[in-house]
Amino acid sequence: MEMDSPSQSRPPHVVIFPLPLQGHINSMIKLAELLALAGFKLTFLNSHHNHERLIKFTNIVAYFKRYPGFELKTITDGLPLDHPRSGNWFLETYEEAIIMKIKQSFREKLMNSNPPVDCVIADGFSGFAIDVANELGIPIIGFRTSSPRSFWVYYSITDIIKAGELPIRGSEDMDRLITTVPGMETYLRCRDLPSFCRKPDIEDSTVQLIVKQTRKSTQADALIFNTTDELDGPILSQIRTKCANIYPIGPLHAQLNTKLKAKHGESFDQFSNALREEDKSCIPWLDKQPYRSVIYVSFGSITSTSRDQLVELWYGLLNSKTKFLFVVRPDSVIGKDGEGEDFVKELMEKSKDRGYIVDWAPQEVVLNHQAVGGFLTHSGWNSTLESIVAGVPMVCWPYFADQQVTSRVVSRVWKIGLDMKDVCDRKIVENMVNDVMVDRKEYVNSATDMAKVINQCVSIGGSSSNNLDRLIEDIRM
Repeated sequence: MEMDSPSQSRPPHVVIFPLPLQGHINSMIKLAELLALAGFKLTFLNSHHNHERLIKFTNIVAYFKRYPGFELKTITDGLPLDHPRSGNWFLETYEEAIIMKIKQSFREKLMNSNPPVDCVIADGFSGFAIDVANELGIPIIGFRTSSPRSFWVYYSITDIIKAGELPIRGSEDMDRLITTVPGMETYLRCRDLPSFCRKPDIEDSTVQLIVKQTRKSTQADALIFNTTDELDGPILSQIRTKCANIYPIGPLHAQLNTKLKAKHGESFDQFSNALREEDKSCIPWLDKQPYRSVIYVSFGSITSTSRDQLVELWYGLLNSKTKFLFVVRPDSVIGKDGEGEDFVKELMEKSKDRGYIVDWAPQEVVLNHQAVGGFLTHSGWNSTLESIVAGVPMVCWPYFADQQVTSRVVSRVWKIGLDMKDVCDRKIVENMVNDVMVDRKEYVNSATDMAKVINQCVSIGGSSSNNLDRLIEDIRM
């Protein structure tokens, strides 16, 4: 990757531009802080809507004042203020809102920047950012915030279709192996493909959009992945055949924690990048629970559940006899306005002897708490990495997109959890929770061993630490 050297009188100026989704912001703001620690000038370009939520629920402005030259700037997400921004809103509005409205604003931000921008690190799903950066002669690196394996599946969809392995031919076809994703031929089934692959029409606009954006991202000067060679080495080798220069620098939250600890000692404070208010009352509750006795349950920032699904999950947890900390966003329960919140209050009252329910939790702190022994998760990539680093085995209930791929890898490849996709039955929930929390030795040993390996990756001399150093030096060049 060739980059023009910035003026010798100033540090490199890097613009980091995530898509307006919680999971994408999480990892990209951690990368921004890592580059700020390296002495770069950083501009973090967030949507107006999400910037306001960060100001409301975090200390973002005060926290980043510690880094000279760190600027928080905003850009439209193309939607009106009263848009709910829930469910699949992003894919549903991409062409109309993202492309038409954000692209011009993004170009103007780069053109009018002072000092000039030396490098753009843009969300890997924003192909338009590559076009704009190339037009302006600015080097651009794509950051793929989901797992490398899901990226590789996205990239391979065209080949899967050509081979006649899509579309899926009904429910009886779901366990058929997919043989046209190099490196994943032995374990990837139809039901493990990203959720949009279940559409009967392979010409569907969502399918075509994701394929287009994935293939476009390989036209960037390089790609960043939030993973390690030790986790995803075989698939990273496949990806290098399409984009030679890649930087596996994850898990970024562990990488950042290691750097902050080295600089400030054990007492370093950390930025919470939640777009919701965290209910920290769950921590004193966890403090009172026995070692590894609690299963943590959270399905991320955009998963929606029906009332019936929530009831099945709740009864499964109760019947397992395991104590639980359950994150239930009121806006995640499908129903009329206010019904979700009332239903959650009803569950809280009925659960008070066995569990604790909150709207949102400080997840990284929770997963590293000694009382937590398992994680019932939607298999979002950030959540999966946080669980791996903490050595906590998982029960996976994926919602959409890349999560179907990740849940299969957790259970079949890494063997650090169970895959509960496509079912929501109280008896299955009960059994899987007990497998992880009671008959747990197999999963605990695997998760503990993996945590040791992955934490070494972000230590000095580890593969991810070395790759981050290489990224920093390449940007300086």
